Amino acid sequence: MAVKKRNAQAWKEAKKRCRLNNMDVRMAKELGMTPKSLIKNIPAPNQHWKVSVKEWIRNLYEEKFDKVPTVMTDFSSETKKKEKKQVISENVIDNQDLPF
Repeated sequence: MAVKKRNAQAWKEAKKRCRLNNMDVRMAKELGMTPKSLIKNIPAPNQHWKVSVKEWIRNLYEEKFDKVPTVMTDFSSETKKKEKKQVISENVIDNQDLPF
């Protein structure tokens, strides 16, 4: 349990420091990268030839899987709640529509 928590914290830190979104983290995991390797490859201010970690991950993913990453819908808990409220509100029947 402690290892999973530590690993989740490491990914959270890498996501924050490398300015990644959930799709970029998913691609990095599919490529077999670790959070430490992502943080290690953040370009220094004097390394103008080095692309950002986000672009680096996307380029490697495209090379390895021969496809451009598509936008994945990542439903957060807020989005799920909104959808649930919409479904509930659509199922509500007005008093005027009742047969009695």
